[in-house]
Amino acid sequence: MSGKTKKKNKGLFRRISDWLHLWLGLSSGAIVFIVSITGCFYAFQQEIKDALEPWRFVQVQSGGFVPPSLLLDTASKYMPDARPTGLTYSNEQGAAAIGYSGMENGKRTFSVVFMDPYTGSFLKKQQTIGTGEFDFFRFIIDGHRALWLPYEIGRPIVGVATLIFLALLITGMIMWWPKKWNRTARGKSFKIKWSGRFKRLNYDLHNVLGFYSLLFALALAVTGLVWSFAWFDKGLYFIASMGEHKQEHHHPHSDISQKDRLWSGPMTPLDSAWYATIKQVDKIGGMYMTPILQDEDDSYEILIYHNEGSYYNQSAYFYDRYTLEPLEMNGSKFNESKFADRLTMMNYDIHVGSILGLPGKVFAFLISLICASLPITGFLVWWNKRKKAKIN
Repeated sequence: MSGKTKKKNKGLFRRISDWLHLWLGLSSGAIVFIVSITGCFYAFQQEIKDALEPWRFVQVQSGGFVPPSLLLDTASKYMPDARPTGLTYSNEQGAAAIGYSGMENGKRTFSVVFMDPYTGSFLKKQQTIGTGEFDFFRFIIDGHRALWLPYEIGRPIVGVATLIFLALLITGMIMWWPKKWNRTARGKSFKIKWSGRFKRLNYDLHNVLGFYSLLFALALAVTGLVWSFAWFDKGLYFIASMGEHKQEHHHPHSDISQKDRLWSGPMTPLDSAWYATIKQVDKIGGMYMTPILQDEDDSYEILIYHNEGSYYNQSAYFYDRYTLEPLEMNGSKFNESKFADRLTMMNYDIHVGSILGLPGKVFAFLISLICASLPITGFLVWWNKRKKAKIN
C-alpha cells in the first residue's frame, strides 16, 4: 500500500495529529534531548557528590549537634566580609553547611563553608558559583534549565519546548493506538522486535518505549513546567485544589511593637528557636534556616525535613524574632496540609524521583533516558520514510 493510500485511509483528526507530531517533534527535538540527557545526570547529583566529596561526611558523636551560633562563628572566620544566606544541618552522618551569596566584579558568587555539626570545626570552603573552575553539576543544571543561555532567555525556551513535549506525548499516544486490537496489532504495539532490521528496531524503540514511558514522562514534564511558568504552577494548583487560588509564599510576621525589647535569654534568639524546634520533632532527616533576617517584621523560620534524601515531608516552624513566641501558618507542615499544598511540596522529589528513594531516582533516570532517545529515534523514523518516498 502506498503512502498516499495510507493517508487517505486516515481520518482528518488522525492526519492532523500525525502532522503535529512530526513537525513539533522536528522543531523541538534538540531541546528535548538536551533537557532530558542533562536530567539523567542530575538525578544522581547527590550520590555522585557524596562519592567525590568526602568532607560531606562526619563521625557520628553522642553529644548531639552544636547550635547555629557556633557554626556561624566558625564560618565567619573564613567568610569575614560576607553575610550568610542559609544554614543547613544534614543527617547524622552529614556535614553542616552555611551558604554565602554575593557579587564580585559584577558577577554573582556563591560559596559554602562545611563544618562538623558535632564540634563546629571547619571542614571545607567551596565556591560553587563565580569561580573560573569548571563545575560539572553547575554546567548540567544550567543546560537543563536554560540551555546554557542567560536564564531570562533560556528558561522560557525550555518551558515552551516542554509544553511542546507534552503535546508530542499526546499525539504520540494517538499515533500508537492500534486501529484493530488483534494479536498482530498488539504484538507491534507492546513488544520490541529485537531481531528485526534496524528500521524496524528503531521504530519499535520509538513507538513501544514511548508508550511505556508515557505517564512517567508526563509527570517529569508537568513537574518541570511548574518552575518554567508561574501561570502553569497556579493553574495546576487550581485544578488540584478544585478551584482554589494559590497564595503567594509568605511568612507570619514578627510583632514590631516589641522591636525595642532587649533580649535577655541565655542564648541567641536563633539558638533558642533552634532548641525549641528540635524538642518538638522526633525524626530529623535535615534542617534549614535563614540565619540573618532582612526586614524588621521577619520571623525566624526553621524548616525540618523528616526523611533523609527527600524534601517533601517537611515542617516549617516560625518564631517571633523579638519574643520567640511560636507563630502559626496554615499549610506549613506536610502532614497537616491540603492535597494541593502537598503536591507543591512533592514537586521536586517527583521530578528527580527521590520521592521513592534511590529506586525512584534510578527509575527517573531511565525515563529521562528514554525521553532523550525519542527525538533521535523519531528523527530516524522520519528520515527513513523520507528516503523511501524519494525512491518511490
